Amino acid sequence: MTASKKRRKPLLLSHTRPPSTTRVHSLSSHATRSLIRKHHTLQKQLHTATFNGDRISVERLQAEVEASGGLQKYQEASIQGQSSERGGDSSKVLIEWINDLSPQNVPHHMVEAGKLRMLEVGALTVDNACSRSALFDVTRIDLHSQHPGIKQQNFMQRLEPSPESLQEDGYDIVSLSLVLNYIGDAISRGEMLKRVSSFLRSSKQHPMEEVRVTFPALFLVLPAPCVTNSRYMDEKRLEGMMISMGYVKTRRKLGKKLIYYLWRYDEHNAKRQLMKFRKQEIRPGGKRNNFSIVLQ
Repeated sequence: MTASKKRRKPLLLSHTRPPSTTRVHSLSSHATRSLIRKHHTLQKQLHTATFNGDRISVERLQAEVEASGGLQKYQEASIQGQSSERGGDSSKVLIEWINDLSPQNVPHHMVEAGKLRMLEVGALTVDNACSRSALFDVTRIDLHSQHPGIKQQNFMQRLEPSPESLQEDGYDIVSLSLVLNYIGDAISRGEMLKRVSSFLRSSKQHPMEEVRVTFPALFLVLPAPCVTNSRYMDEKRLEGMMISMGYVKTRRKLGKKLIYYLWRYDEHNAKRQLMKFRKQEIRPGGKRNNFSIVLQ
């Protein structure tokens, strides 16, 4: 008898768009995490080399980034890591919190009163929990869009609404889910946090009390080790920074890998003088990471 030949599966294309409708090569959870960690490490090293004017190191690190697949491969890994099959859609936590605001009919009445405007920074897909919810009118932006529904834009270069147009053009909530940790240096992370409030509009005139006491808000998601195992950052320090910028923590959830926060912005508290937070070791130890945020 002749041995039966195994049918070879056709190769999958992994560089077409949009990712929400195009199948890409699936990585294991371990491979996904390794690729994301490697990309973050290379980006931090590249930022340091660029800041120091080390052209040789910059060229070498850029070549390493491209050899590992570049930003597109990183985004593919991030999309897989946040897929519903792996339970990684961080926006589900925000929807759960809103559903817990008060009675079960609150979300229904919120829809009747008008959708909440959300600015999602670093959006990877157009079908996460917030996008599927009837509660939000979502504006999605990312540095390297892979979908027509995501505008390719740098948040730090996005035009801020004028005081006169803020109520119309501003947002009730800004989402920074696994965005801040991608920024290469501590000062830039602080500048990003400071800029968020420029896009938040007042909720004083909203007919629902549940909305008025919760929004405007920042939904912030970080890898848990950023605050649980960093030499320079812990939750107390992060909260001190946020308070100095006018925020009050209303919800928090610590998961196995991620930590989630909902911070309500109060413009009256923000009128106080912004405190400065320099990079300072607060948790010594050899097995710590170097994540930090600096407010100048």
